[in-house]
Amino acid sequence: MESDRVESKGRESKRIGVISDTHGLIRPELFQALAGVDLIIHAGDIGSAETLRELGRIAPVIAVRGNCDRGELQEKLPERETVQIGNIRLYVLHSINELDIDPVAQGYGAVIYGHSHCPDETWKGGVLYLNPGSAGPRRFHLPVTAARLEVCGQSILANHIRFFD
Repeated sequence: MESDRVESKGRESKRIGVISDTHGLIRPELFQALAGVDLIIHAGDIGSAETLRELGRIAPVIAVRGNCDRGELQEKLPERETVQIGNIRLYVLHSINELDIDPVAQGYGAVIYGHSHCPDETWKGGVLYLNPGSAGPRRFHLPVTAARLEVCGQSILANHIRFFD
């Protein structure tokens, strides 16, 4: 099930914190990295409803469920979400392997996903594919990361934040 969320209209710049795969761990460094964002997008494997409440102390949160989210999170969170930020539509899901749309044909500016714990930023056909990596427990010797988006008009700028290598 997909729902449309409108978070902002107009040309003003919006800062979005993007995280995934916290698995119930909110690191103190994450609060500093997300300070000043207008919105947080969590791409699944959240870990607990308490994690969402903690993130909500920083900024409003839009989240999708991941393959490890059970119970309340599995019942209440969608598998996919469309977020409108000004003129840009973002498509959010947990695993890029389950992408069920053509983002270019449907006019999306970005696809946000997680699951692999591996940070990635790729542009294809004018669409940003962004995996923020894992902000939670370290896995497979991968870095602990999150990302920030700056959205203004038709422009999207992404950067990863590394907490630990």
